[in-house]
Amino acid sequence: MACVELGTELPERSPVSVNGVAIPHDAIAREVQHHPAPKPIEAWQAAARALVVRELLVQEAHRLGLDLAPRKGDSGQRETEDEALIRSLIEHEVVTPEPDEADCRRYFEQNRRRFCSEPIYEAAHILFAAWQGDAEAYAQAERAAGLVLAELKQQPEQFGDLARTHSACPSGAQSGNLGQITAGQTTPEFEHALAALAPGAVSQAPVKTRYGLHIIRLDRMIEGTELPFEAVADSIAAYLRENVMHRATAQYIARLVSKAEIAGIDLAGAEAHRVS
Repeated sequence: MACVELGTELPERSPVSVNGVAIPHDAIAREVQHHPAPKPIEAWQAAARALVVRELLVQEAHRLGLDLAPRKGDSGQRETEDEALIRSLIEHEVVTPEPDEADCRRYFEQNRRRFCSEPIYEAAHILFAAWQGDAEAYAQAERAAGLVLAELKQQPEQFGDLARTHSACPSGAQSGNLGQITAGQTTPEFEHALAALAPGAVSQAPVKTRYGLHIIRLDRMIEGTELPFEAVADSIAAYLRENVMHRATAQYIARLVSKAEIAGIDLAGAEAHRVS
């Protein structure tokens, strides 16, 4: 994560302020950790913009005389005063329509391919555990995997016996059987290799993951099925609600920015920045 370490020198910059209220340089330096960027100056600018927006919203909440009522989050952490003011302001000033069933059904029909259950794979593997940082051990694991794979090409029916003999995974005791697997349950490399196999096929080369090298056999694949609207209606409504709220909040912030006196940082064309 790119951040500005203590002692990192940045070009001399003009003081940052919002309607005459200064944003201290050390506050920006602390905020930088939340804004990873390729270059320190870009992280600093993003942090400054975020604090400018936050100050602008707090000022507007005070101007409107909104009540301060900090809440506790799901984790039990209590809001800061600024967070409570900003939340109150957004709730008070940013009004968005609630998506109705017609909106949700329209989105569902336009994005049907997104609403399918994940395919299910039934697979087995033989793991040759190895850490790529240990070149000698990794090379030894590669050789062992190559020999077993060559044997499987001659005698594929020996997969279970070879798994019990060679696999470093507990599944070796079950002939390498991993049971049913869905997306996200294995490493990306393993998942990609599995999806490329036809039922009954064995990977043509050992598959490298952070655990070592795998010889994979796909036994069966159950295609994902399209989910009915009723099963996804609530999640669609939540997505549309959040999307509309995000756009409306960005527009509201843009209006405040256009009327404010901001010095030391350019917010023109910037999207809504993190404000809590």
